[in-house]
Formats: sequence, structure tokens, C-alpha cells
Amino acid sequence: NVVENVARQICIPFTVGGGIRSLEDMKRMLRAGADKVSLNSSALRDPDLIRQGAEMFGNQCIVLAVDAKKQEDGSWHAVINGGRIDTGKDVLEWVREAVALGAGEILLTSMDADGTKQGFDIELCKAVRNAVSVPVIASGGCGSLAHFAEVFEEDAADAALAASLFHYHELTVQDVKDYLKERHIEVRP
Repeated sequence: NVVENVARQICIPFTVGGGIRSLEDMKRMLRAGADKVSLNSSALRDPDLIRQGAEMFGNQCIVLAVDAKKQEDGSWHAVINGGRIDTGKDVLEWVREAVALGAGEILLTSMDADGTKQGFDIELCKAVRNAVSVPVIASGGCGSLAHFAEVFEEDAADAALAASLFHYHELTVQDVKDYLKERHIEVRP
């Protein structure tokens, strides 16, 4: 019901994630009005779910959400349950595998940066962007207009996500677009 209500109220593409564990779940969300579905824990538990979804709905509908946490050796592992459970899965290997299975986009959250408002994890974003040929959305750590600009000026992501800045009315989407446009970073009006 929530997805149907949102779809009736907005005229932009939107992605639904959380609790999607089967093809039937994907079908229900897409029929309810979502443009894409996001898979995280369920894809880690059953990577073939990515392939099944891509074959049924097209890879443009399948977003792999990855929560990444840096390891002592400098690599990143995919984590679940808000970063509390380390899957042991190397993030770069995981995104390559997921794209080969049919993921059409990566929603990449740095659990190290998330909530800090100290900026996106540029190193992580660049590593993932260099590992795959699909769009990468940077998530986690954005705290200012400058952070949005940095992730694009560093060519670290194709899109950037922020939450609390908008939820708490610190910035508007238009503020971000205007700022990026002033910096000659292409954005949709």
C-alpha cells in the first residue's frame, strides 16, 4: 500500500528496497508502481535472485544495495544488519559477481562514513566504480553541499544520496542542484 500511495504522488522514478526476498516480492513492488527494486541481504544469501530478477524484469530494474565496511587490510567487506554482521564477502568481488548476474545499478553505502556528515567515502566509491560498468550511487557521510560536488568532481559516482540533510530540512534538492550547476556539474533541472 505504501508503494502504491507513493507512486500516485510522485512523478520521478523510485526504487523500493527492504524485505524483498523473492521474484514474487519484486513483482508486487513493480506492479505497485516502483520502477526498481533494491536487493541487499537477500542477494547475499541467494545471489541467483539477482539473475532471476534481471531475466524476469530486466537489469535496469535490479539495484544491488551494498553496505561496505573497511577492513584492516584496506579491503572492504559487505555487511548486513546495519553493519553489525560481517559477511566476509569482499565488496569488489561481490559487485563484479552481482553485475555479471544482472544487477543494473549499485547503491553503495559506506558504513564507516554513514551518519558522520564528514563526506562520502571517495576511495570506496572510486574502487567500486572502477570495478563495474553500471551506475554507482554514493551513500553515507554526506554533510554539506561541498560533499555532493566532491563525489562528482572526483568522478567517484554517477549519483549521490543523502538522507538526514533533507529529512531535517538542512538542504533542499533544489539547493543541491543549484550548487552543482554553479560548479558546472551537470544536473537535471
